[in-house]
Amino acid sequence: MKKGIHPDYHPVVFQDSSTGTSFLTRSTATSDRTVEWTDGNTYPLLVVDITADSHPFWTGAQRLVDTAGRVEKFNRRYGKRTR
Repeated sequence: MKKGIHPDYHPVVFQDSSTGTSFLTRSTATSDRTVEWTDGNTYPLLVVDITADSHPFWTGAQRLVDTAGRVEKFNRRYGKRTR
């Protein structure tokens, strides 16, 4: 890698604001807030709205849409068009 052209890539703790779950990873993001991690070191803390811990796709809380039922509902409401 060339020196001086890449952003600083360092350990950061991300915390899910809705569940409170935290995880340590590496990122170029920075923050003024810090947190002491379980290894005794202090890392920048980034609080985010959604992580895999609270995202509907990963938690299984995703709604399934019945497309056939939607078409039937539309036909019942507006009827089939005749030309």
